[in-house]
Amino acid sequence: MHATRKPNRHRKLTALAATLALVGAGGVYAGTEFQDQKPSTQQSIAKMAPEVKDAVSAANDLSTAFRAVSQAVLPAVVAIETRPDVAWQQASEGQAQPSADPFGGRNPFQGTPLEDMFEDGQFRMQPFRGQPFAQPGPQGRSPRQPMPRGGIGSGVIIDPSGIILTNNHVVAGGGRVTVKIHDGREFEASNVWTDPSTDIAVVQIEDASGLVAAPLGDSDNVAIGDWVLALGQPFGLESTVTAGIISAMHRGIGITDRENFLQTDAAINPGNSGGPLVNLRGEIVGINTAIHSRGGGNDGIGFAVPSNMARWVSDQLRDGGKVRRAYLGVGIQPVTQELAKEMRVQPRSGVVVTDVYPDTPAAKSGLQSGDVIVKFGGKPVTTPQELQLLVERSKFGETVTIDINRDGESVELRYEPTERPGDFGKLASNSSGSQDGARLNDLGMAVATLTDDVAKKLGVKADSGVVITMVKDGGAAAQAGLEPGMVVTAVNRKSVSTIDEFKELVKESDDDVLMLVRTDAGSRFVVVKR
Repeated sequence: MHATRKPNRHRKLTALAATLALVGAGGVYAGTEFQDQKPSTQQSIAKMAPEVKDAVSAANDLSTAFRAVSQAVLPAVVAIETRPDVAWQQASEGQAQPSADPFGGRNPFQGTPLEDMFEDGQFRMQPFRGQPFAQPGPQGRSPRQPMPRGGIGSGVIIDPSGIILTNNHVVAGGGRVTVKIHDGREFEASNVWTDPSTDIAVVQIEDASGLVAAPLGDSDNVAIGDWVLALGQPFGLESTVTAGIISAMHRGIGITDRENFLQTDAAINPGNSGGPLVNLRGEIVGINTAIHSRGGGNDGIGFAVPSNMARWVSDQLRDGGKVRRAYLGVGIQPVTQELAKEMRVQPRSGVVVTDVYPDTPAAKSGLQSGDVIVKFGGKPVTTPQELQLLVERSKFGETVTIDINRDGESVELRYEPTERPGDFGKLASNSSGSQDGARLNDLGMAVATLTDDVAKKLGVKADSGVVITMVKDGGAAAQAGLEPGMVVTAVNRKSVSTIDEFKELVKESDDDVLMLVRTDAGSRFVVVKR
């Protein structure tokens, strides 16, 4: 019986470890034993153990791939400089006056390591702001004065006719946008389209011959652990490439309205904003956008807008000058472990509808509060973010199916995509109600009648719930996240309109109590554990 040979991948990993050990522990040996011989690379490899040869070969293959991708994509990477038309400061009296800044409102060290040490026409000894999430481009920091500024960022050519993808914060603020391509030629942008919601912008240059474009890849095929290269113009330097892997996906970090970031440990530094993140096939899978930084530098956590989102946005910007997004008109929340039990579904098997706003596509499609959306357009939904992205990309004029779970039963609804109105936003702030409620000691909370004033501000009927007036520290209600001012509109999926109804429904619950509560940000389900 013959022994089975181990998989080649395992042998390569073992050999790579051996190679690292040789580099770390055998450096002196390599520097003395062969100092006089000075052998060729081929001779050195010939004397290596077989497993070490495999590791060196694998490393060389990866290095060759990095080199080939860099050479193919770098000609498509551009530097983008934004210069304000006029540098004015607002005087305290509110009148525009010429700036006293001798540099005309522009940081002479913009795009260099000294950039953060110069501001308002003078040096300042505070090199880093320490913001956890910073956009490493000219507009990534909060403005400290109303004076317009210029700066340097990166971009990537996606069409040889002169179409360039970059970040909105690289070109935001207006003024003249200048593009410097790989061979040193400079062009003034003829058109600039922006979408702040995704931090994507499209820049167009004309009369530029011989442009090299990088292909847009399919970011849906990206997986954690994939090798990627980040290219750009960090600190104003030309043609810089860093390598890393995709370390996470579907990240939301709170810097834009629409977030589905790819996370990478490839270094993304100031000036890299707008540059491409590419795979080992040389395809753009993301647009470098932000970094997580506590000291102003790179901490190994960078974020890029996925290429599919960038493509969808850029196509609309080029075709119509703006991005049209569909909407449902609902409030939603994830299916947690606690909610899954009450909703009779599996955890992370959909999203729960907490609000259905009147006169919206959701209301017309028949969605109800408490429905669990499990599929949209035939695609499984596991998070609110996924549903939002699927909904907003719905094609106008086409009917989309929505698969829901309602009280344990499967139901299919039909949705007609409608463009989101500009004024569709959050509900008005809440306030307290009347104080004629009774303390519920076992839950650690007190409720009161919902007044007409509070109901009007929340956009609900006065008989559609009770308002929480008190929450005991450390009690079951507090641990569930309930706070005074919230309105309880349902208990165990049954509507409540009076304090007595609320108390009776709570009393009927032998164990956990499922409540639908409304806040100034909308409605959500909460499980209160006794």
